[in-house]
Parts: sequence; structure tokens; C-alpha cells
Amino acid sequence: MSKFGVVVMGPAGAGKTTFCSALIQHLRLNKRSCFYVNLDPAAEDFSYAPDLDIKDLISLEDAMEEMGLGPNGGLIKCFEFLQDNLDFLTEAIEPLTDEYLIIIDMPGQIELYTHIPIVPTLIRHLTRGGALNVNLCAAYLLESTFVIDRAKFFAGTLSAMSAMIMLELPHVNVLSKMDLVKDSVSRKELKRFTDPDNSLLDDDPTDSNAALISSQDTSADPSSADSVMAGGSFKRLNKAVAQLIDDFSMVSFLQLDVQNEDSVGAILSYIDDAIQFHEAQEPREPTDEVEYDYQDAEMR
Repeated sequence: MSKFGVVVMGPAGAGKTTFCSALIQHLRLNKRSCFYVNLDPAAEDFSYAPDLDIKDLISLEDAMEEMGLGPNGGLIKCFEFLQDNLDFLTEAIEPLTDEYLIIIDMPGQIELYTHIPIVPTLIRHLTRGGALNVNLCAAYLLESTFVIDRAKFFAGTLSAMSAMIMLELPHVNVLSKMDLVKDSVSRKELKRFTDPDNSLLDDDPTDSNAALISSQDTSADPSSADSVMAGGSFKRLNKAVAQLIDDFSMVSFLQLDVQNEDSVGAILSYIDDAIQFHEAQEPREPTDEVEYDYQDAEMR
């Protein structure tokens, strides 16, 4: 029997746990079952208590204290310990039916998805190639305030693309916290960021040296003092990153405002499509039959 789930990822501060809470609330309002898994060993505050919490297995504080590690090293140690104890996940998830949406809330250290093979190994255990046969997709959240700094936006987009390649899952990429930029960035301008390409750097309003840098000799040594001081090296690096993203043409974004129920529902519909949730559900009989008076209808 297939199971269905979504892995909620993204950099720290992107609003992952807030999105998970909004998703759970939306599912409950629509009488859908869900199973909430917290895999962030440092998370403490939840609107909805997790059904399964990695802190019941190991906490970040314990890993740092016992191993003498910093926060990043401690987090990696927690995931290595989880990898050695996958029964912790298997025993909780295996009994779930296909009516449940499994929501997995991940930590915000992006190196877990882009540099280290720990999370890809975990994903393989959860998905059809592993023990649990979960139809899984990833929801990668990027804070919408990144659009104000376009170099930062393309860096975040590159991390999303890297996660897509590393995890080999269907991805729903999301610009979160839209309520923070809706009054400062026009709707037309925001639409350009949903399908990013390198032309966004050509008319960056925050780059006062854009015309000067674009006219510079691109063959000049990027490490030279003149190039560095004029921002030419940074500009060329950003252009190269943007061109790489454009060449792959893999990343596009949806817009999310967790305070808007329709916005949360729209993201959920994309997740459902990615994991083919509705295709696996059996048609249900209506609970109440509607009586219709044909004679009365004819008289009208």
C-alpha cells in the first residue's frame, strides 16, 4: 500500500514550521488526515505537537554536549544517529494508510541537502526504493524578501536547484512570507521571480554600478584590485550563477502567504499532484442522499 508525504525544506528562517502548521490546519479544516514528523533536533516551539519528534531519539543539545561539537556538527551527528536507527521512522510510519499526508519538517542547514549524502540516504529509505514505499515530494521554501537583493535570490535559487539534483524528488519550490513584500514590490515585478532567468540581474535597481560593470572587459582578471573594488568580480559571479540556473531551467516558484487559506490550499494542490495523492483515493459514497422533488420542479 502506497503512502504519501512531503518533505518541507529550505534555509533557516524561511518559515518551514509555520508552513507545516498552516498545512496541518488546512488539512484538518478539509477533514484530511495528516501525520506530522519533526526532524529538526533543535526545534522547540510548535503550533501543533509533532506525532513523531526526532528529539525523542536524540536532541541537538545532547549531541553537542556529549561529542563536544558546535551547532552544525551536532546537527550532522543527530542525522548520522538517525541513519543508524531508521527503525525509529519505520515503526511510526509503516502502519499509516494512504489517506494520510505525512508532513516532514526538516532543519534549516542547507548543507544537509546540498553537500552531505545523509539526507539523500534518508530519502531513499522513505521512498519507493526503500522500506516505506512513500510517494514523496519536496517543498523547498525560500523567503520572498530575497527578491529585494537579487544576488541573494539567485544564491537561494541555486541551493534549491542543488537540492533538486541531490534528492531526486519531485519538487515544489515556494517563495514564502509574501505578506512581507506585497506592499514594497509590485505584483508584476514579483511575477518575474517565479520563473527566474538571468535578465533579472540586467535591470537590478539596487545595483548602481550595473551599467559600468556590464561595459567592462569580461576577460579582465576578476581578482585584480580594480575589478574587485568596482564590484566586477561579484557581478560576473552572479551572472554565471544566473546563467547556470537559466541553462538548467529546472526551478520555478509558487507564491505563499500562510495567512491566506486559498494560498495554502493552492500549494497543497501542487503537492498532491506531485505525489499523485488523489489518484490513489477510492471514490466515496456521499453520506447523505439529496432528495429532489421532480414534480415540484416541473411546476416551476
